[in-house]
Amino acid sequence: MKAPANSRAGGFAMGPAEWGLLLLLSVLWGGTFNLIQLALRELPPFTLVCLRMIITTVALAAVAVALGHSLAQPWRVWRSFAIMGLVNSLIPHSLNAWGQTQITSGLAAVLNASTPMFTVVFAHYFLRDERMSVLKVTGVLTGIAGVVVIIGAGVLRGASPALLGELALLLAAMSMAMAAVFGRSLAGVSPLLSATGQAAWTTLFLLPFALVTDRPWLLPMPGTVTWLSVAGIALGGTALGYTIYYRLLATSGATNLL
Repeated sequence: MKAPANSRAGGFAMGPAEWGLLLLLSVLWGGTFNLIQLALRELPPFTLVCLRMIITTVALAAVAVALGHSLAQPWRVWRSFAIMGLVNSLIPHSLNAWGQTQITSGLAAVLNASTPMFTVVFAHYFLRDERMSVLKVTGVLTGIAGVVVIIGAGVLRGASPALLGELALLLAAMSMAMAAVFGRSLAGVSPLLSATGQAAWTTLFLLPFALVTDRPWLLPMPGTVTWLSVAGIALGGTALGYTIYYRLLATSGATNLL
């Protein structure tokens, strides 16, 4: 018997287009960890994330306006953008950037892969159409075991910088999982507008922190490799990545997405 074209979980379909977008998103987000590691050689974490979000906001807003989208949305929608800016950008991006000053990009990518584990748990309690199944429970338990193996020895050694970096990456993964669940409330909004609004709020939240903590005007001018890394993170992993993210969140659900 021929396999069905779509795979379903919680009433959401994953067809060839969705699988292709998910693969592209995985490549975009996976590649950002190496680029972040390169950029952190010359930029402190808050400045890096702030530059990332400024470039993302300008690029997405320009594309949205060029395509005829109106940025004038009801306050309810902008409030949701603000929440997503906190839990899907500001918190995880800052934790990821700081955590990677303590651990390698490879380990950071592995710990970030725990996001689906947290998403399954949050979705079960907050989304009626994405309940746990035996397969999902098995995946969660496997994920927990993997996390224990990775950071267990560090816990026994005490609060070392590496352990704190690992915990920062786990908190970032948890924040992104919460965002995926909350982001379902934006299913009726254009993915491009959702990504633009999220980026704009993140920039507003983060700019004061970057100015106060890093005093970027005192930093030496970064080199070409750093600027190219920041541009790659912003345009690929963030601008394009989050546009795909919101599209998949609306069509495929939180647990299929992450």
